[in-house]
Amino acid sequence: MVLGTGTSVPEVSATTQDGERVTVDFAAPTVLFFYPRDGTPGCTTEALQFDAELETFREAGARVYGVSTDDAESHRAFAAEHDLGIDLLADPDGKVADAFGVDTSGGAADRTTFVCAGRQVCGVYEGVHPDGHARQVLQDMLDMGLVSLD
Repeated sequence: MVLGTGTSVPEVSATTQDGERVTVDFAAPTVLFFYPRDGTPGCTTEALQFDAELETFREAGARVYGVSTDDAESHRAFAAEHDLGIDLLADPDGKVADAFGVDTSGGAADRTTFVCAGRQVCGVYEGVHPDGHARQVLQDMLDMGLVSLD
């Protein structure tokens, strides 16, 4: 079952496309978007749009991570091909997805996004449509008062 709003965020660690081991600090506003596969059309759209908004997310004080069950090597190739600046977390064993209740029974993570702050889940998006999603998440974070562009 997907973690719901108000739920405490589990501690998770994963390797980025650069081979760096990261433990995500959910005290700060953080977006964690799960996507099925590197290089597929919807996943590429979603990653490119989060990347296009990355500087605005950072200016607002938020971090953004993409997560899929692909390995770090796949993430590295995907990020290089599309010149992505966002960190992509490799979750080949599905442990990060499992911690958030994201289904991987089909061999890939369901497209689900979590907005977290203060170590709590503040928003959950299931069955995400990639086009326009990044902009909507940013606007929702602004509307919830989790971040500011002052």
